[in-house]
Amino acid sequence: MKIINTHKAPKAIGPYSQAIKYNNLMFTSGQIPLNPDTGLIVSKDFKEQVHQCLKNIKGILEEENLSLKSIIKLTVYVIDLNNFSKLNEVFEDFFIDHYPARSALEVSRLPKDSQVEIEAICYYEN
Repeated sequence: MKIINTHKAPKAIGPYSQAIKYNNLMFTSGQIPLNPDTGLIVSKDFKEQVHQCLKNIKGILEEENLSLKSIIKLTVYVIDLNNFSKLNEVFEDFFIDHYPARSALEVSRLPKDSQVEIEAICYYEN
């Protein structure tokens, strides 16, 4: 098991790791739309928040020399499933020729009152 930390994603806001590598899998912690430099939510706009969450996951992947194609499963938590079509719009822009498996769930509240949180399971090729 290896703990992964990077400056390309926000520092953990609690007692947890940004990601853990176990065998040939990486499990990221949920990423909320924090700017890694400021530690603040990037915007109140839902689509911008989704984009930042994915950008933070990409930063964690880059730390391990992985790409978005390494993502095999995403779990998305939103506070309003009425934003589902907006979520898909951002995903269509972010994922061009590789669509990971995905679940999307509505929850009552997220850390720092963000509108979205995304976690990933990724694969290391041997």
